[in-house]
Amino acid sequence: MDTIIVIPARYGSSRFPGKPLAPIMGRSLLERVWRIGTAVPGVTKVVVATDDTRILEHVRSFGGEAVMTSESCTNGSERAYEALTHLGGKADVVVNLQGDAVLMPPWVIGALVEAMRDDASIEIATPAVRLNAEHYAKMSAMKGAGVVSGTTVTFAQNGNAMYFSKGIIPFVRSAPANGEPPIFQHIGVYAYRTEALKRYIGLPQGMFEAVEQLEQLRALENGMAIRVVQVSLQGRTMWSVDNPQDVARVEEIIRAEGELV
Repeated sequence: MDTIIVIPARYGSSRFPGKPLAPIMGRSLLERVWRIGTAVPGVTKVVVATDDTRILEHVRSFGGEAVMTSESCTNGSERAYEALTHLGGKADVVVNLQGDAVLMPPWVIGALVEAMRDDASIEIATPAVRLNAEHYAKMSAMKGAGVVSGTTVTFAQNGNAMYFSKGIIPFVRSAPANGEPPIFQHIGVYAYRTEALKRYIGLPQGMFEAVEQLEQLRALENGMAIRVVQVSLQGRTMWSVDNPQDVARVEEIIRAEGELV
């Protein structure tokens, strides 16, 4: 199976301009994400998709591959598809790995690649991790304080997603006997069949996507199935870089837990 990881990387972040080039313990954020991508088994190619020559030159400086894409792309999946067209469009599977996913465990991405390899019926796959009682309580407190970050997902018995939300779903009206509710936190990385990605980017924005600001809802609202792959973080802490203050937190996690790759 020919699998390509595309890392969308924009320079002009409103909250953190130049974020992909931000140094984190001796390496740029983008180089760290690229190294994570190259550590995933079964991947044919890792390429950065950008709209800025500064990022293009930086990627080439550490030996990576990058392609220029247009500024009109509205999300990472659109940028990933445009990058694929520049590469000839011949991959079987395209993984959209967000450019700020600096603490993404390679085995999480590997689980998506494996799921796509083992089940040809899957159009789109994305991972989720089940929250224990402690993490559920922390997320509930965070949401109660008005923090937007953190997405949850519900899925059918066949593993296909029913809904993604910035709220906590399902609502826990009756706690399970073991004290751990069925709350799954979504991890924002996607694997697409090439044809599914092509179809996705041609779809209009949906009503629920617009209000939740979650691009994956576009697929669900238009009848495309998304397989949720349950994964374990194996004790690792996930943290994305949304603003300059997050760099210190990421460095603290790396010092405590060690390098991923």
